Amino acid sequence: MNKQILSKENILLNASFINKEEAIRKTGQILVEKDYVRDHYIEKMLEREKLTTTYMGNFVAIPHGTEDAKKNVIDSGISIIQVPNGVDFGNGNIVKILIGIAGKDDEHLEILSQIAIVCSEEENIQKLVEATTPEQILNMFEEVY
Repeated sequence: MNKQILSKENILLNASFINKEEAIRKTGQILVEKDYVRDHYIEKMLEREKLTTTYMGNFVAIPHGTEDAKKNVIDSGISIIQVPNGVDFGNGNIVKILIGIAGKDDEHLEILSQIAIVCSEEENIQKLVEATTPEQILNMFEEVY
């Protein structure tokens, strides 16, 4: 692994989006800007969302690319976007925390299990939604990374 999977530069607070496509694009854009993935990965994230929603419940969505998107992954990385007012992911599912992931080789499974540890607790989601600094979010995930 060449760099940190998650750093405070990968975290965006107080975002708002018109729709889930815009939210997923921004989640992927952070991964592109930080050199975790190539541009094309964003399209694969949107393609993945069309196949089946990445909404996980508890106000959390975990956008990621399709299986064939792995060739667009440079390094494993995570982007986190806080959307206090929520964005509609369809079927009445409102997302307040987006966690974009890119896993090199098979690291995405390990990344997902780490995210699940944090996001399985409703109070943790509330803390993520109410965080006022990237460091507060980073600290929650550093406990598992």
